Amino acid sequence: MKPTPNSPSDHAPLLAFGAHPDDIEFGCGGIVATEARAGRPVHFAVCSRGESGTNGTPAQRTAEAKRAAKLLGATIEFADLGGDAHFEEHSVHVLALAMIIRRVRPGLVLAPSTVDNQHPDHAKLGRMVRDAARLARYGGVKELLRAKPHGIGQLFFYAVSPDAEPHDVTPVFIDISEVQDVWRRAMEAHQSQLKTRPYPLLQMTRASVLGQRLGVPFAQALWPNDPIVVDSLAPLGRSGRRY
Repeated sequence: MKPTPNSPSDHAPLLAFGAHPDDIEFGCGGIVATEARAGRPVHFAVCSRGESGTNGTPAQRTAEAKRAAKLLGATIEFADLGGDAHFEEHSVHVLALAMIIRRVRPGLVLAPSTVDNQHPDHAKLGRMVRDAARLARYGGVKELLRAKPHGIGQLFFYAVSPDAEPHDVTPVFIDISEVQDVWRRAMEAHQSQLKTRPYPLLQMTRASVLGQRLGVPFAQALWPNDPIVVDSLAPLGRSGRRY
């Protein structure tokens, strides 16, 4: 069966947006590694260079992000939405993100969750990516005419921290046990941020606790923006209830 325009094929690219150079790795790096290992092209769009961070210069953080992306099997680019801690939800920025979507033409898009009680750049970026994914489909948007319209298959949100996890959306759980080592190394590539706190330990602990709940060593969660439609019950044959 040929994929419909709004359903991702097995090898359509995955496009992951991050507000800061480490967000994708910390929030959904294991999922990214799993998809890349399965043969899906993965591309990162990082929307600042960590200019306002307590530790690390923009140049250092850019280099760390490039190393981490390579470890996870992803390509990477950097977008300018005004700089770290200066994001504003503006149509100019939404259209810039929509152009990235049209250029990469992903089947799946990952973005930070829109929960407010987290770094404000995360929630703002999540909302702008949600709007951009819609605008990328519209053929008459004059600012986007230089690229063909594109409808993604699904938008998923990831949570960089426990407080950013949505409580009103049923999550999808991904077993990342086979890639946990490469995921850890990708997080450890952000050495400047480890001066703040041991982020890899925090994220690995979250993934371990979730995995034990589901009956696997490590797991991460994604929250769908829209209802998920499948062609068969076969992908739904595995339950997470193990207690």
